[in-house]
Amino acid sequence: MRITGAQALIKSLEMQGVEVVFGLPGGAILPVYDPIIDSPIRHILVRHEQGAGHAAEGYAQVTGRPGVAMVTSGPGATNIVTPLANAYMDSIPLVVVSGQVATGAIGTDAFQECPITGVTMDITKHNWLVTDAEEIPQTIAAAFHVATTGRPGPVLVDVPKDVSNAEMEWYWPGSIEDLDLPGYKPQVEGDPDLVRQAAELVLGACRPVIYAGGGILKARGADALRELAERTGIPVVTTLMARGVLPDSHPLCLGMPGMHGNYTAVTAMQESDLLLAIGSRFDDRVTGKVSAFAPGAKVVHVDIDPAELGKVRVPEVAIAGDARVVMEKLLEVLERAGIGPAGSKPPAGSQAASRPDLSPWIAQLRGYQERFPLAYDRDPGSGALKPQFVVESLRDAAPPGTIVVAGVGQHQMWASQWWHFEEPYTWVNSGGAGTMGYAVPAAIGAKVGRPERTVWAIDGDGCFQMTAQELVTASAERIPVKIAILNNAYLGMVRQWQEMFYEERYSEVYLSPDLPDYVKWAEAMGCVGLKVESPEEVGPAIDKANSIDDRPVVVDFRTDAFEKVYPMVPAGHSNDDIVVGPSAGEGGR
Repeated sequence: MRITGAQALIKSLEMQGVEVVFGLPGGAILPVYDPIIDSPIRHILVRHEQGAGHAAEGYAQVTGRPGVAMVTSGPGATNIVTPLANAYMDSIPLVVVSGQVATGAIGTDAFQECPITGVTMDITKHNWLVTDAEEIPQTIAAAFHVATTGRPGPVLVDVPKDVSNAEMEWYWPGSIEDLDLPGYKPQVEGDPDLVRQAAELVLGACRPVIYAGGGILKARGADALRELAERTGIPVVTTLMARGVLPDSHPLCLGMPGMHGNYTAVTAMQESDLLLAIGSRFDDRVTGKVSAFAPGAKVVHVDIDPAELGKVRVPEVAIAGDARVVMEKLLEVLERAGIGPAGSKPPAGSQAASRPDLSPWIAQLRGYQERFPLAYDRDPGSGALKPQFVVESLRDAAPPGTIVVAGVGQHQMWASQWWHFEEPYTWVNSGGAGTMGYAVPAAIGAKVGRPERTVWAIDGDGCFQMTAQELVTASAERIPVKIAILNNAYLGMVRQWQEMFYEERYSEVYLSPDLPDYVKWAEAMGCVGLKVESPEEVGPAIDKANSIDDRPVVVDFRTDAFEKVYPMVPAGHSNDDIVVGPSAGEGGR
């Protein structure tokens, strides 16, 4: 069967099981948009290519399937660079198809030409410039394989216009062996000898902590993590990218560590004698000053990406492998050593029978939780609307399984701190890249991926203004997301740093509470717009927003501009220097 390259591209996406593509057409990609008309694939027309990329990321994060975006050449391709970088940092499977000028015009500075494969070389797992229509099926198959295996991540396929128009004989690669991927062999299993060494350290530790990262979610390893924690009795910290991997209500869950993590999670890592780091990468926001991080801890590091092992902290045991697979192997080794199902006693004479008692360590951590809980001034006297109160109110009124999406800044930290995450894949945010403007399009993608779920985006006024035009997409496509703007009229996190570290010299952070008028803006985009200015109005507004299912809703919460995110570890400091905050615990530290 002879078809065009454009038809082959769409047919290849269909063969990969793609159900939805987020995109925006233009001249170079135009041939590919014609066969979309006859395809069962749903195309969602965004208002900016950055929105296409972030929406595809949100879709991928809640479904586990790769997100797909399609853009044209030149500025269309460069507009999706930020989502590619974001997906690369957060290990999100993303497949971007970009149009390119005709092969004969490449290198001539033709209209809307951009060497996008060169531009994105360092922020994709791999990218391809297709020069022959015959290559399209194999290239698309390879792109999906690379994006979804090993450490997930973004890929880009650049297709010149003449290649899209050329004819080819249709085929589909029969197996992975048919793909041209020399040297690409992700390590999955984990070395058995290293797993045994990790088990020895677990059996000998007095103050162990499981440092659970987002890689566990990527590996679909939440059940294995829970079993590992319950069998061993080891407490777990869940990073920003791993929130929900273990329920916050679980007695062994200590919550989020890091620069704005809670005191117990941060201090548990500092005082541990063993860090079992699984699917985590020792990010600087977690470690603080690296030389002072967890100084007494031995480290077992499990990661699918060998490049992460020893990159920041040299581990005693470094295991390259899939997080779920390695945890399951570790459980097998521990069971042979006498650690059976949770609650069972190890057999007399077994290695586990002489294992140190963890109860003093757990009691110590419980004491920290009692003395230094998350807190804020719930009765400020001024009547100011506290952002934490808004997050708590949204949380308490949310249906079970609600997906929470955040932008980047103070509101992101309050959402990660004050929401109770009880199941995996209900928290979507930009971690490594810290991309402002992420929330609105990512929420749209999440709602497309899980239409039966309620999706709340918790955004800041600064973030919202960057990508709010995508609510036009949501209205036109009938995607009823809900947006809560924590509007403090500032670039809040930057303002917080200027207040604390720059002697209150507020340089270019004021945004104005009334410009724009968010209610009118929301209504102009086809959404329901609501404004909340006092604590008494919060509950009724949330109830109204939750009752609307036929269009997007935007709620402008006018929050206290002076509120700061605590706890906080100042940049460049040791985690031992954590500042709990003026209203928490025993007066803070």
